[in-house]
Amino acid sequence: MPVWCQTSSGSRPPFAAEARQTGYRWPVRRVEQSVEIPAPAEEVFAVASKLEELPRWQSGIVSVARTDSGPVAVGAKGTLVRELMGQRIEAPLEVTAYEPPRLLGLHSEVSGVGLDATIEVTAVGSSSCRVSLVAEISGSMLTSFMEPMIASAAEGDMRESLQRLRGLFEDR
Repeated sequence: MPVWCQTSSGSRPPFAAEARQTGYRWPVRRVEQSVEIPAPAEEVFAVASKLEELPRWQSGIVSVARTDSGPVAVGAKGTLVRELMGQRIEAPLEVTAYEPPRLLGLHSEVSGVGLDATIEVTAVGSSSCRVSLVAEISGSMLTSFMEPMIASAAEGDMRESLQRLRGLFEDR
């Protein structure tokens, strides 16, 4: 498997095979950002994986509401509202991977553009961790021209989001 198609643990991302099954072109635009946070991995994952808390630290997300009940798990669903490139977008959200305290995978699709994202938390000693965000943007044949614009906007949002997440733990 190519390196760009692996998580840091060497496993295939939860969305790689799904992209092929949903009719999207392969490969897709991939954007990655990471930051070290001065807090234990378990604490950071507890905040980063709580869907309703995403607007607190993820740039551009206005709100997230669960559309099902129960704990976060693979298959959990919700609706998110985000602002992207000046547009307010409401989109379905589904958890595609959930491996506490290290991995959360999310999928969303709207207007022919799919987004698969992972939040991976890796311990760096006992009191800090590295958080990596990976987003893969895929469009249908009709929307593929939008991928570069969306990827560019996502990269800036991800960088800002990681700094906001880091700030939640620095301010303690």
